[in-house]
Amino acid sequence: MTTALITGSTAGIGAAFARRLAADGHNLVLVARTTERLTEQATELHDRHGIEAEVLTADLATDAGIEAVAARLGDRKDPVDLLVNNAGFGNKGRYLDVSMADELRMLKVHVEAVLRLTSAATAAMRERGRGGVVNVASVAAFVPRGTYGASKAWVVQFTQGAARDLAGSGVRLMALCPGFVRTEFHERAGMGTDNIPNWMWLDADKLVAAALTDLAHGKTLSVPDPRYKALMGLVKVAPRGLLGGITSKTGRKYGPQ
Repeated sequence: MTTALITGSTAGIGAAFARRLAADGHNLVLVARTTERLTEQATELHDRHGIEAEVLTADLATDAGIEAVAARLGDRKDPVDLLVNNAGFGNKGRYLDVSMADELRMLKVHVEAVLRLTSAATAAMRERGRGGVVNVASVAAFVPRGTYGASKAWVVQFTQGAARDLAGSGVRLMALCPGFVRTEFHERAGMGTDNIPNWMWLDADKLVAAALTDLAHGKTLSVPDPRYKALMGLVKVAPRGLLGGITSKTGRKYGPQ
């Protein structure tokens, strides 16, 4: 049995990854900030699927949290075969309305933690000649939309660049770019969702199934839904000036800043 480590495992896309990987027979290392929720999740997945579920409480906005997870990923005696860097959040408010402390905390989680954890995981995986990393980004990576979009654009560029550098090593890396997914994300950020059109919502379990298929096929970028693939096609041909105005307006209406 292989082992997958998932950050931000107790809710949303992370929880969907945990459910699917457990159902497929993978042992899990579940990472989040709240021990009680992690323990409940681990017990449920163990009882339902008969897998081993390890709990690792860590706040990836802190050096101590990142170091704890990196150490687990670097354990050669109990190796991790798949890393899902899913932990993340959004800030409500426009640029300069959000405190610098909150902006830097976002960059710590979305950028520094992803870099350090991916590096810890892939170094061990390359030695074994196998392994995989899924870094959860967002379709916001492809539009000019403040710190959130910029941090997710970094995730995409970093992941695809690292994938090229590790080509032929047996280690696969993929950036996953979902759109709106029905999770706790918006609620935690204090963002209303009533005005988001129904057609823009994705199901987390279907999203994960599509993402794992893309990873198995060797893709380095996954936009796992035809609706968002079509939107991203339009984004590529739209003038940047026009796109900036549109995304600024819609971002304030629908999403994180």
